[in-house]
Amino acid sequence: MKISRFPRVGSAVMVGALALSLAACGSDPGAETPGGEGSEGATGLSGELNGGGASSQESAMEAWRAGFQSANPDVTVNYDPTGSGGGRENFISGAFAFAGSDSALDDEELAAAEAQCGEGGVIEYPGYISPVAVAFNLEGVDSLNLSPEAIAGIFAGEITAWDDDAIAADNPDAELPSTDITVIHRSDDSGTTENFQEYLHTVVPDVWTYEPEGIWPIEGQESAQGTSGVVSAAQAGEGTITYADASQIADLGTVAVGVGDEFVPYSPEAAAAVVEGSDPVEGAGDHVFAYDLKRDIPGTYPIVLVSYHLACATYEDAATADLVKGFYTYILSDEGQAAAADSAGSAPLPATLIEQFLPSVEAITAG
Repeated sequence: MKISRFPRVGSAVMVGALALSLAACGSDPGAETPGGEGSEGATGLSGELNGGGASSQESAMEAWRAGFQSANPDVTVNYDPTGSGGGRENFISGAFAFAGSDSALDDEELAAAEAQCGEGGVIEYPGYISPVAVAFNLEGVDSLNLSPEAIAGIFAGEITAWDDDAIAADNPDAELPSTDITVIHRSDDSGTTENFQEYLHTVVPDVWTYEPEGIWPIEGQESAQGTSGVVSAAQAGEGTITYADASQIADLGTVAVGVGDEFVPYSPEAAAAVVEGSDPVEGAGDHVFAYDLKRDIPGTYPIVLVSYHLACATYEDAATADLVKGFYTYILSDEGQAAAADSAGSAPLPATLIEQFLPSVEAITAG
């Protein structure tokens, strides 16, 4: 896989440690960090904070917003799940003070964001990790095993019926109908789309020959806006299949993905293990963090979505700087990480990564 200095891949987690300690990061657990634990009633934060971006983070963001606003009742945090592309565009333009993106800023976007942020530059770190489920709606079938070749063939439009030999061979006990397969993809510029294509292009490049990007490359298939849109569209039709953040697939059937000689169902633990076995990308900058994901590690779930949090290290307005700093500090706290895990099924970040990310967040200031 070709990795640029700022790849559209991310970092993450060890699920076994829900009890993340900011004390382990060198923080005083009793300190009055904006929005952090021990700060309720002591921060004096107030005002409105506007951000948006990746719809994959929507469930986690709802939990983070609720927790932060509960600790800071004079604060309102707005998050518009406009999609990763919209999040990056609005962050770069200054319309959003913070953003979520399922892919990292590329070199051109980074330069534009640094120009907008000014002194101190951009802060970019993986704030959310979750498996991307391959989800389908097929009466009487709740789960299927699919090889990478079969997944790529289906989404490329080469496998068009549910009883195709490529599907039946790995599901001998399933009663597969001859129903046509209807592929539903994202209509917007989506980091989930790019992560999904990155997996296909990395693992089966002979089948998935398209270069990974946020826009779906195949015309003529059905599409819908955002994560909730593709899930709703899949629920509404028989024989549909889509890809979406696993936290939001509702009652759709799901695929166990072939990795080596086994089929691995999605789970936060199996997705986290991908990052645990991957190497960080070097030379990405003091406040920019990225990992080169390996997608063929036995026993792991290889279709991993790593969603970034974007902020400026310096804001013109002191109130905005304090709000972003407080909100992101809360997200990286024990409480924030547990809230996302409980509401969105995401994998909490381990203390070792929090140690890397927190100093950049704590350095947010006005200037």
